[in-house]
Amino acid sequence: MTLLQTGEMAPDFDLPALIGGVKKRFHLGERRDQSLVLAFYPLNWDPVSAEQMVAYQVEREKFLARNAEVVGISVDSIMNTTAWERDIGPFDYPLCSDFWPHGEVSQKYGVFREKGPFAGASDRAIFVIDKTGRIELSKVYPVTQAPDVQEILNTLRA
Repeated sequence: MTLLQTGEMAPDFDLPALIGGVKKRFHLGERRDQSLVLAFYPLNWDPVSAEQMVAYQVEREKFLARNAEVVGISVDSIMNTTAWERDIGPFDYPLCSDFWPHGEVSQKYGVFREKGPFAGASDRAIFVIDKTGRIELSKVYPVTQAPDVQEILNTLRA
């Protein structure tokens, strides 16, 4: 699968999620009231992933001021995500588990790593989705680099 690009429609999905420490479901198609920042990250317990997710919590008010919500997505199980969030959180935005079928959503978005470091996980990638479901930003980052929060906020401002 190839990386989805700016201008394409974001594929719908429904995943188990941890929202404010509570297990729920996150359904993309039900969230058309605001822009969404889909933040794919390789794995829980990875230091760069922790840095990335903490930065979104710290800057959450800036996202909300732009009528946007961050949605973290990894291939780790919801139980693993729960333990990780308790260790580094809490987070007020959804953390989704793309665990089963393994990496299905990551594959739909073209960010599932078939080989190399973190094989079987997702790339570190950002997709900004507008209220109509169209992708406004599609970018893959090195797994060793957290995305620039200001770049994402600038996309939301535009």
